[in-house]
Amino acid sequence: MRVIVDTDLEGISGIVCWEQCRDFASAMYQSARGLLMGDVNALVEGLLAAGADDIVVMDGHGGGFNFIPELMHPGARYFTGRGRSPWLAWAELYERADVGILLGYHAMAGTPDAILRHTQSSRGGNRYWYNGRESGELAQDAIIMGSFGIPVIMMSGDSAACREAHAFLGSDITAVEVKKSYGEEFGLLTAPAKAHELIKEGAVHALQNAARCVPYALELPIRGRLRFPDKSTADAYHPSRSTRIDDYTFEATFENARDIYFF
Repeated sequence: MRVIVDTDLEGISGIVCWEQCRDFASAMYQSARGLLMGDVNALVEGLLAAGADDIVVMDGHGGGFNFIPELMHPGARYFTGRGRSPWLAWAELYERADVGILLGYHAMAGTPDAILRHTQSSRGGNRYWYNGRESGELAQDAIIMGSFGIPVIMMSGDSAACREAHAFLGSDITAVEVKKSYGEEFGLLTAPAKAHELIKEGAVHALQNAARCVPYALELPIRGRLRFPDKSTADAYHPSRSTRIDDYTFEATFENARDIYFF
């Protein structure tokens, strides 16, 4: 069984403030990379114990190269580095996957009680809708996986992200809460060592429960909307396919779900 794992940083255990995620030259970010590897390796251990034989872990935060090579679990392959080509160039990694996992995810922009809430741009305040439903990165990546027929069987993150996962992907997804959110940079955190136990247990349960999960698919064509927080940001945007409908908002139609990022 091939498992494809998409990762982000904001929902990793021990991550609670923006300095851990943004300033790549800082000691806080370097420490956050170690926290990321702890969650990733715990997941890999759980997946191997449950019978997975091909695990591909995607480095999804920011511009890439968040993983620490010498700390990588030898039981998985890792897709990482800087200067990444457009994702459609490496879609083949998804084509033979059986199930998907979203590790270290956060809630969408505008979620009042979520830690490090945002969608795509953590500074810009972008918001996205698909077929009339506002969606964050969790749903966006589930849509991409769904376009390959891949069900998302597990995710991890804060309590708000777990709530969002159930709202979009149903009650059968295994949602591993590694922190309870009370504000944008404030929460009740599970110690990483304990979070790793929960992630391992979640991985085993998720694979055992995989047959109950279905791919997240939207009716085609998908009607997309991208809204910026102010006119100046919208003025600076150069759309590739969307039409501007007011001072803040662009709309596009996607015939293929794999194009949903390309407004």
